[in-house]
Amino acid sequence: MSADAAGSSSGLPGQGRGVTLVITWEVEDGKEEQFEQLTHEIAAYARTFCGHDGVTWLHPQESGGIYHSVLRFTSEQRLQEWMRLPQRLEWLTKVHKIARELSEAPPQITGTETWFSLPEHRVLPPPKWKTTLVTVLGAFPVSLVLNWLITPNVVTWPLPVRAALFPTLLAPILTFLIMPRLSRAFRRWLYPQHAWS
Repeated sequence: MSADAAGSSSGLPGQGRGVTLVITWEVEDGKEEQFEQLTHEIAAYARTFCGHDGVTWLHPQESGGIYHSVLRFTSEQRLQEWMRLPQRLEWLTKVHKIARELSEAPPQITGTETWFSLPEHRVLPPPKWKTTLVTVLGAFPVSLVLNWLITPNVVTWPLPVRAALFPTLLAPILTFLIMPRLSRAFRRWLYPQHAWS
């Protein structure tokens, strides 16, 4: 389900870069259908807003009336302008009659820069050439090992299955094992503007 949402937001350095904002909503019992209709209503308007880059609504089946909205904008400035729009404020007034915001995560830079985030610190993301080099440094040995161990054993598999297997293994290994460690190891080089203790 895709729509758009509203909420207050704190600033983040890095104007001109894509940002993501996550908001958690609690909807009154029996008002879920009305809430979803409102999300579609604001989505129709959001699609005409310059800088709006899409939104994802998550509604876990076991969560009852809990919804999560993940808003994406091309820049922090465009996000702030969206938050102040009269149309959004009017929509928010209607939504607050049947739902309330439980939490809101600060806007985050999107893309592979999230592999290089610093917990509890809000800093400018590293240059893309630096993140590219570190990513290659992490991906190359993993790719080498996967090709050595797996490729000889799947040569008879259909090509689409073989093509899907490699990224399916590589992505979680990089995301959960390799990149967090490389980010810590290279943090002084990636974030020279930060005062390290």
